[in-house]
Amino acid sequence: MLPYVTHDARFARLVFGHANLEKLTSGCRWAEGPAYFPAGRYLIWSDIPNNRMMRFDETDSSVSVFRSPSFNSNGNTTDHEGRLVTCEHFMRRVTRTEHDGSITVLAEQFEGRRLNSPNDVVVKSDGSIWFSDPTYGIDSDYEGQQTKSEIGASHVYRIDPAGGEISLVVSDRVQPNGLAFSPDEKLLYVADTGATHVDGLPATIWSYKVRGNKVAEPSLFSTCPDGLYDGFRCDIHGNVWTSAGRSVFCYAADGTHIGTIPIGEIVANVCFGGPQRNRLYICGQTSLYSIFLNTRAAV
Repeated sequence: MLPYVTHDARFARLVFGHANLEKLTSGCRWAEGPAYFPAGRYLIWSDIPNNRMMRFDETDSSVSVFRSPSFNSNGNTTDHEGRLVTCEHFMRRVTRTEHDGSITVLAEQFEGRRLNSPNDVVVKSDGSIWFSDPTYGIDSDYEGQQTKSEIGASHVYRIDPAGGEISLVVSDRVQPNGLAFSPDEKLLYVADTGATHVDGLPATIWSYKVRGNKVAEPSLFSTCPDGLYDGFRCDIHGNVWTSAGRSVFCYAADGTHIGTIPIGEIVANVCFGGPQRNRLYICGQTSLYSIFLNTRAAV
């Protein structure tokens, strides 16, 4: 049986019939935020409730604890110097791990008020860092520490690469979550998981036209038929590979749902890795999976 379902002929060109979905490890409570480091051929991801970050080594398939405690880390990515950028629920901040292992705080407040609980993060080609800030890390003590929001809303912010100033870029979502730029960076995709807080609200991904340091003209990209979208990535063709309930969905750039990879448990996030950047790593709720594709990461 094939590990995927093709809904559109375009998807058939992106997959291999003989490439299996592999379960690489298990034992997590809520796996999230995968980030790949090509120089070392390893993947880092967060296990939020267990307050740790994990490491998968591609060279020997070994799994180890990368950091504990991790301050309930969630989203991770790498900057253009190969440094780890992390969203921390418990400390309500965005940090960068330097090459010597020291931690630099990049963002923890906006206009004098503490952030909610930074969730997902992406780095643009100009070095700016964009991150979402929903309330999941302050909603309970399970993924952070329960408290009230000082900001009173959930937004997406941008950290300037020169001076480190923080600016608000998206303010019209209920709970902005996963983020990704299109390959040409003309669009910013934002998942809204506000259905967790507003009954009947659709689970959606929105696209925003990028205008320099700001965004404009939001457009509905897709609506999840079951469950929620969470984290996602784009490939070089502009396809969006996203968590979608208990599966990974692939959407063409025009918003057509062209393929599905059933996982069997709630999917939180994905990223591309491997020497050719054609291995899709998938964070299920308890486990890390991967599958090789006939496409590669946009960046």
